[in-house]
Amino acid sequence: MKLFIRLMYDGTAYSGFQSQKNSRTVQEKLNEAAKLLFGFDCDVTGCSRTDAGVHALDFCAVISPKNPSDIISMEAGRVPAALNFHLPEDVSVFYADYRDDDFHPRYSVKRKTYEYYIVNSTVRNPLWAKRAYMPRRFLDTQALAAMKKAAACFIGKHDFAGFMSAGSSVAETVRTVYSCDVRDERGLIVISISADGFLYNMVRIISGTLFAVGCGRISADSIPGIIDSLDRSRAAETLPPQGLYLASVEY
Repeated sequence: MKLFIRLMYDGTAYSGFQSQKNSRTVQEKLNEAAKLLFGFDCDVTGCSRTDAGVHALDFCAVISPKNPSDIISMEAGRVPAALNFHLPEDVSVFYADYRDDDFHPRYSVKRKTYEYYIVNSTVRNPLWAKRAYMPRRFLDTQALAAMKKAAACFIGKHDFAGFMSAGSSVAETVRTVYSCDVRDERGLIVISISADGFLYNMVRIISGTLFAVGCGRISADSIPGIIDSLDRSRAAETLPPQGLYLASVEY
C-alpha cells in the first residue's frame, strides 16, 4: 500500500517540486518530514513537476518506504497534522489515505486544472507581489470578453506544439483541453485551464496569449490559426511563474 497525500504550497521560496542538487524543493521537504515522522527513508512521488516559483492549491503525491521491509502503519486521518508538524509553514498537507501499489500519482491522473492569476490594476498590489502577475494595466469588460472568446478556442483536442517552450523532450504534443475560461474575481483576472495533460510552460504561454488578446495585440479570431500553425513565435510571451497555480488533480 502507498500513502496518498494532498497538499498545498507557496512556491516562492522553492526551485519547483522535484528534488535538485543545491536547491530547495518541495519534494526535499516532504522527504525530510516523512523520515522524521516514520523513522526511515521514504520515496515521495508527485503528480507533477512544478517550476520554480509556481504554487499549488491541490498537489497530489504518494509516500512509500525506500526499504520494502519498512511499513507505514499510521492511521491516515492522523497523517496531515503529523506531517505538518515537520514541514515549513509554506507547505501544508490537508488530506491522506492509502492506495493500492499499482496507483501512480502522475500516470493515474485523468485531468489537471491550472489557474493563472493576473492583477487587473494600474497600481501595484503588495499582497500579490509573489503570488500573481502584476503588469500594472487595467483591462476593461470589453477586453475581458475578448479574452473569454479567445479562451474557448483552446477547448478540444489539438496539437499544442506552438504553446510549448523550447527544451522539452516530449515527442507527443497533442493534448485535450476540457475547459478554458477567463473570469474576473474582484480585480483579479483568473485564467482556468483543465486538460488531460500539459506541455512545458503550456499554461503560461496560453495565459500570455490571452493577455495579449486583452491588450489588443492579438485578435481573438486569430487563435485557431495560431494553434494550427504549431509555430511558437506566433503565440505571445510566456508569463512569469508566480501567477501559476496547480488548482486541482482528478483521478
